[in-house]
Amino acid sequence: MPSNSSTLAPLKHETYRRIWFASLASNFGGLIQAVGAAWMMTTITASEDMVALVQTSTALPIMLFSLISGALADNFDRRRVMLTAQVLMLVVSAILTVFALFGWITPWLLLLFTFLIGCGTALNNPSWQASVGDMVPRADLPAAVTLNSMGFNMTRSVGPAIGGVIVAAAGAAAAFAVNAVSYLALIYALMRWKPALPTSTLPRESLGSAIFAGLRYISMSPNLEKVLVRGFTFGVGASSVLALLPIVAIDLVSGGPLTYGFMLGSFGIGAIGGGALNARLRDALSSEIIIRYAFSGFAVSMAITAASPFAVLTCAGLLVSGACWVLALSLFNTIVQLSTPRWVVGRALSLYQTVTFGGIAGGSWFWGIVAERFGVSNALYGSAAVMVIGVLIGFRFSMPAFASLNLDPLNRFVEPALGLDITPRSGPIVIQVDYQISDEDLPEFLKLMGERRRIRIRDGARAWALMRDLENPGIWTETYHTPTWVEYIRHNQRRTQADAENTDRLRNLHRGADLPHVHRMIERQAIPPSDDVFHKAPIDIHH
Repeated sequence: MPSNSSTLAPLKHETYRRIWFASLASNFGGLIQAVGAAWMMTTITASEDMVALVQTSTALPIMLFSLISGALADNFDRRRVMLTAQVLMLVVSAILTVFALFGWITPWLLLLFTFLIGCGTALNNPSWQASVGDMVPRADLPAAVTLNSMGFNMTRSVGPAIGGVIVAAAGAAAAFAVNAVSYLALIYALMRWKPALPTSTLPRESLGSAIFAGLRYISMSPNLEKVLVRGFTFGVGASSVLALLPIVAIDLVSGGPLTYGFMLGSFGIGAIGGGALNARLRDALSSEIIIRYAFSGFAVSMAITAASPFAVLTCAGLLVSGACWVLALSLFNTIVQLSTPRWVVGRALSLYQTVTFGGIAGGSWFWGIVAERFGVSNALYGSAAVMVIGVLIGFRFSMPAFASLNLDPLNRFVEPALGLDITPRSGPIVIQVDYQISDEDLPEFLKLMGERRRIRIRDGARAWALMRDLENPGIWTETYHTPTWVEYIRHNQRRTQADAENTDRLRNLHRGADLPHVHRMIERQAIPPSDDVFHKAPIDIHH
């Protein structure tokens, strides 16, 4: 999809602009905290895999809890969810500061604190990313996603270097204190935001039902499945750079905390450059070509980092990996958002994050073990090989083009007047739709019904089937179930404008005088299951 706006266009929207700048301060503090945690781990243990586990402990909660957070983002006030997450991280950071000041930190205790901060990030991220579509119009959404990445990496370009200065001058406790203060601006900005919440006459989905609905939607969305495969591969390969960089600074280029900070800063500067080029690349290249360049560029960068004994050359390689990081992850995020309607976007983003950060968490742990046994250079060469594999995977799971589908609610459904008094939880509900189809239209009808099945199941239908009348072969009946009446209403309200084409084409094929007839029925047992004679005594068919 061609870019409709410049990268800076989303900043004209006041709410987005205010929260974006507040996020800069929060990200700045988070990166300083990350430098402090990583460097503190090198001072309290000589184990290289424990150093790598700092990155794992931050990414692991995102893998574990993002699905729950996505369901919360789609079913609760996203602003309140983000406020809860920010306050949680503020409290944990303050306690971590106190423990560091009094010298109470052990390696496993440090991992616990970073894990809890990661839990706050896991709670915050789906609501924040899903809220971007509430703050800017759809035309500005790709630019807003890129701007989010650029904002984070603007802080990455200077935050780690300043973090290294803080750690060198005042110790890790000072870095943790700066992070605790950094949450205040974002908490204030979120408290000022008064979003227009959508009204719904339906009860809120239960947490388990909401998670299952999100998984079902993604499983019936081929474009999203491709993003998940490539995102996981990228996460596994790219995790080595952040997990092993403290060891690179010490072992490969003989540096200290300042060198480590400058290396992370180089990665951040490269990311800013990648973000600045993003819109231009989207106009000139397909999404698959951009992703192949990102995988390939990262592989080259890791090879340079593995072989270089010079900090300057390593920083030059990290410029490339930073650019590739933003190009890949912002493109993945954009495709997820443009391919998903608002009712499920938080869950789709959360699953994408679960898979990608699962790759980062697992990869960080794995590359730490490889570095421990075979050396950090060999671990980086291994991650470069994974990136090459990511390029090859593209020939099987090619990235989709930027979607231009209208995923706004269709709003055609009108709840019918019922002759039977039922409650919203009454069910199961059985739906049958009768079509009259001519023989010459059967190939197109069956093709449309294949798409119809995917749409129905994606939006919550169960036991979908298509049947043909044996006595009147021109009559075809589509049938499916929903657990309750309220789930039937919810199923129909999930229909999007893009789905209307399928509905309209099916109606055009229908040869009846009126629209296809819809039967809405509630399933009832004629006798109690305990009275079913077929379960009590088998019949002897040979008697």
